[in-house]
This record gives sequence, C-alpha cells and structure tokens, in this order.
Amino acid sequence: MKKLSLDYKRIHLVAFDVPYPADYGGVIDIFYKLKALHKVGVDVILHLYNYGRKQNRTELEKYSLSVHYYTRRKFRNPFIGSKPYIVSSRNDELLLSNLSKDNAPIIFEGLHSTFHLTHPALSNRFKIVRTHNIEHTYYKHLEKSEIRYFKKYFFRIEAEKLRKYQNILKHADVVAAISPSDQQYFNEKFNNSIYIPAFHSNEKLSYVEKKGDYILYHGNLSVAENYKAAIELVKNVFSKLTIPVYIAGNNPPKELISCCDSYSNITLKTNLNTNQIHQLIQNAHINVLYTSQNTGIKLKLLNALYLGKFAIVNPLMIKGSGLENLCEVCSTFDDMVLKIKSFMLLEFTVEYFKNREAFLIQNFNNQKAIIDLIESIRFPSEIVDYKYTQKNNRTILRLSSFITQLIT
Repeated sequence: MKKLSLDYKRIHLVAFDVPYPADYGGVIDIFYKLKALHKVGVDVILHLYNYGRKQNRTELEKYSLSVHYYTRRKFRNPFIGSKPYIVSSRNDELLLSNLSKDNAPIIFEGLHSTFHLTHPALSNRFKIVRTHNIEHTYYKHLEKSEIRYFKKYFFRIEAEKLRKYQNILKHADVVAAISPSDQQYFNEKFNNSIYIPAFHSNEKLSYVEKKGDYILYHGNLSVAENYKAAIELVKNVFSKLTIPVYIAGNNPPKELISCCDSYSNITLKTNLNTNQIHQLIQNAHINVLYTSQNTGIKLKLLNALYLGKFAIVNPLMIKGSGLENLCEVCSTFDDMVLKIKSFMLLEFTVEYFKNREAFLIQNFNNQKAIIDLIESIRFPSEIVDYKYTQKNNRTILRLSSFITQLIT
C-alpha cells in the first residue's frame, strides 16, 4: 500500500448517525471509511449523532482515538426555520466545543452534519464534506414515493430547503462526492469536488463455480423505494417466470407480503442477518436490482457485484456509477424477463469473474479510495492539541516553538 506523506495524522469525523452496525447505505460508507482510516494509521476522533440505533461502543472504539455521542434534537414542528430539519436537528454546541479542541481537519458526513461548517471557531480548519447524495433530489424522490400526506408534505418542504442550503458547500475546502455523476454536479456548482467511491464491506471477490438455481432481489424492505421496487418486479417480472425467486430484506409491508404470497415461485425471506443476506447474494445465479431513482450509488449493487454472479439491472440503478459494463442493463420489464431466462442458461465463467475482479479492485477498492481521500486533505504540519488527553499512552502534541518562546 502507498505510504502516507506525514508521520502523524489525525482527523475529526462527524457522522450523522451511529455507523455500527453497518446495515444501511449511509452508515456502511462511514463505518468502512473509519476502518480504512484506522488501517493506514490515521487517528480518528469520531463524533456521532444518536437517535434510536443501538450503540456499539466497543466496535467503534476499536477504530477510533475517541468516540463522542450527541443527541439529535426533535422538534414538534419540523417546518420551523430556514435550515433543513436534517441539519437543524443536529446542532449540538458540545460538538462545536469538541471540534475546537485541536487544529485537525474535519470530515462532515453528508449535509446532515454541517450545522457548524461555517462557524468562526472553525474558520482556519481544513473541512471536507462527504456527500452521499444530491440531497434535495433524493428528498424529491422520497416525496414521490410517500403515500402519507404529512410525510409527503414534509419531504417536499425539506427538498426545497436542502436545495437552498446546499450552497453552504462552497465553504468546504473539498466536497467528496460518492459517484462520478454527483462529482460532476457539485464541481459545476462549487468547483471544489472530487470523486471518492463508496466504502464498503468487501475486501476481495470470491469465485463460486457452482451454478445458482434461483434469482434474488434484496434490500431494506421497510424503505419505500425498495419495497415499491420489489412489488413492481413481482408484478411485471417475477410473476412471468417459473424460476424460483427470493426477495430478501427485513420489515416488509403487508402489501409486499400479500403480493409475494400470490405466486408459488416467489419466496419472501425476512429477519435475516448480514451474513445470511450475503450467502443469498453469493449463491443466486442472478441478482436483479431495480430502482426508480438515480441518487448517489447503490451499495447493494456493489455487494451483488463483489459477492454474486450475474447482475441484471435497470438503467437508473447504474446511471453515473461507473459500473455499467459489469451489469446487464434492461430498459423494460419485458426485456428483463427475456434476459433472466437467457442468463439462467449461461455459466458464470472464470474469465467473466476475472474481468470483473480487475475492474472492481482498480475502481472500488477501499485502500485506494482512502489514500485518495487523505491526499486531498491539507494536514497541519503539527497537531495543536489544546485540551485532549489522549488514550492509550499517546503523546500529546503541542507547538514546541510556542512553548519555547514562553520559557525563554
């Protein structure tokens, strides 16, 4: 691995949620970024907002110099104020105080965590914002997917606030976009964007020679985008097949359960842990993935490509991701039915696997991505540690020249 140019590096990482367990898109990127930083010798002071997820301090402390928890505020009226609710509810003053205790660079995860980005106390700090989506576009899609009036209205208002608020990104030294298309968007607006691919759980690809006898769709089935995609696939694709189909994910709505029960070849698998999901991906002959919104990058697609055999997707699933050549792209449901039938007859050959492996290792490699991220950051020549008492017998770094002046 390429060595870092400085002997000592420290970073503040501000997470919008508890990143472990790493069981959904945003926190997967954060957790495996944290692990990658630790692996190359960067000390991470982790700050995170907790609002309902289980805390696993042991796992997070394993990769962090220190971990600081903050409570996300809840407002009875989420429409108050000009800032988006996802930002204004993450405004803890203690976070600002802790960020001000040294001069290390700061990574803000998502627009969610940027409440203090422009505060004068941080004016001389190197600040990088990791974007996980073009947030106002993502919230417009949430509005379209939502059927409950209040939440639909909330998403509409939040999308407009996010569209205006995103101008705060001009105050970041670097915007680290998660997909090539997002990077182009942010660079055209703010001219400070780089592309850092999504961090993920996969360290290597493994070739499974045995042919699979089923096809799989997987995702968090409590999320409207995913369960609506599953229903669309059941009605328009899976119901037209005799091949066994598994739909895997937790907390499916009653509508999806009823829809799957109508067809003998479709099995709904719920209450699965991460390892069980990975086993299903690996043993399926085809992973079918479908989305109605082109936002960020779909980490479940990366998992399917790292772990599985063939991947059949719709255009929005791979648009702007850089993964187009590794998937079979179908523009219509009828085309998807035909492709599934034909690909079930094909062998997933070693040659096909090797080509995929070479591409993913070159373009979606955590080790390469973390070096690219670190090299985009301007680190101070010396860490000024004003108040921290570091753990594990670490030496407290101070400005030796300043101390010498005081003594003399």
